Amino acid sequence: MVEERGDAVTFKGGPITLVGSEVKAGDSAPAFTTVGAGLKEVTLADSDGKVRLISVVPSVDTPVCDQQTRRFNEEAAGLGDDVAILTISMDLPMAQGRYCGAAGIEQVTCLSDHRDASFGTAYGTLIKELRLLTRAIFVVGKDNTVKHVEYVSEVTEHPDYDAAIAAAKAAL
Repeated sequence: MVEERGDAVTFKGGPITLVGSEVKAGDSAPAFTTVGAGLKEVTLADSDGKVRLISVVPSVDTPVCDQQTRRFNEEAAGLGDDVAILTISMDLPMAQGRYCGAAGIEQVTCLSDHRDASFGTAYGTLIKELRLLTRAIFVVGKDNTVKHVEYVSEVTEHPDYDAAIAAAKAAL
């Protein structure tokens, strides 16, 4: 049975239930399968050998999610080619593609967890009541060990960008 956590985060001030176990720094990064451009399956293993900064958002079509994705797209240049920045949401891949084109997102890979919530349940970010992902940040090292975790306590607020960037740089 998949764990459910009812006191982990809030959405607009009200408690929500997250499905999946909480991931912590020091854990082995859970495997997942998402869908990318062209409906191609994308897994964690596809970015082996790189530090992964995984930015999790409810939907790229909302203001905070848009700002979060743009911020990491801007930060990518300072992180270099050894860091893969992944934005994962429940948005359909086609919608993510339109968003990335319109927003000029070229340094971040947007991935969709819509098919079976593989990422959401593996990383404990699936919001049971909404079938969206909660806002979170994970940094996974080249050794597939989780180096940094932030489950943003209120879904509508921004993550700690500076801490995530620092963790990605430290993992290089």
